[in-house]
Amino acid sequence: MLSPERLALPDYEYLAQRHVLTYMEDAVCQLLENREDVSQYGIARFFTEYFNSVCQGTHILFREFSFIQATPHNRASFLRAFWRCFRTVGKNGDLLTMREYHCLLQLLCPDFPLELTQKAARIVLMDDAMECLMSFSDFLFAFQIQFYYSEFLDSVAAIYEDLLSGKNPNTVIVPTSSSGQHRQRPALGDAGMLDGVEASLFYQRLESLCDRHKYSCPPPALVKEILSNVQRLTFYGFLVALSKHHGINQALGALPDKGDLMHDPAMDEELERLLVQVPGLINSITATSEASCLPSRTPPRVGSPWKPLHRSRKLDAESDGSTEETDESET
Repeated sequence: MLSPERLALPDYEYLAQRHVLTYMEDAVCQLLENREDVSQYGIARFFTEYFNSVCQGTHILFREFSFIQATPHNRASFLRAFWRCFRTVGKNGDLLTMREYHCLLQLLCPDFPLELTQKAARIVLMDDAMECLMSFSDFLFAFQIQFYYSEFLDSVAAIYEDLLSGKNPNTVIVPTSSSGQHRQRPALGDAGMLDGVEASLFYQRLESLCDRHKYSCPPPALVKEILSNVQRLTFYGFLVALSKHHGINQALGALPDKGDLMHDPAMDEELERLLVQVPGLINSITATSEASCLPSRTPPRVGSPWKPLHRSRKLDAESDGSTEETDESET
């Protein structure tokens, strides 16, 4: 049965809303890049496996950043994958630094930009002591807001800066087209950090921003709810409120509630099944956990997740490039 949303929209609008063209273009590109493998089991099976992976949210694994941030579904899938892969960090009570969380993100997306990780950390640490340790849950919910609503938050930062400086509120804010090169967050003065701006005026500007609806933003009703409870607030105070708001997390739909963050019965069952199937793996994991450390910052080259297993030897043979690390953030 078709959903009411589907029945209410013309075909072209529905396809555009679901970014079907984006996935078709990506599928064709992968088909052409791997036509030798596809020819062995057929084009129909390839497209079936590709769109099954899109529905399951596994299509974003080990893909380039430009792809994982290309659609709202990709962003939500990446958030869910990050939670499921590394929730044991939270279960174990481990506290990590911003750079360590960035290493984990790079395991799923090798070219994930450091700037986004830094912005997420600032929500937790309030732009102070950026090398401090953070819990997994604090970082995850801050990262969710910063990553999923990155373009919206760039415009919010510009609006906040204008309100602090008393600029004309009629300026139209246009987000950057490249998420990998976001505007730098404004350097707020001491007065701005302490006093903030009037919440009602701030909401008026954000309401018009949401109405333009050129990119994803939190539900306007929930933004209004946050801003109606205070008279004044700072930019970081607003970001913290977004990251901790139960309704916004539910509306986004990528992560469970904070109380259920460490529980994933389906994943636990799958891991137990795999552990039983691999002899000696349990002893290896136990020994490793006694001297646990984060993986290398330079992840191995990994092909698209749909590729058949018989290509693994070929991939290994091709992965002979240098693994020398370059940290541009420290230059």
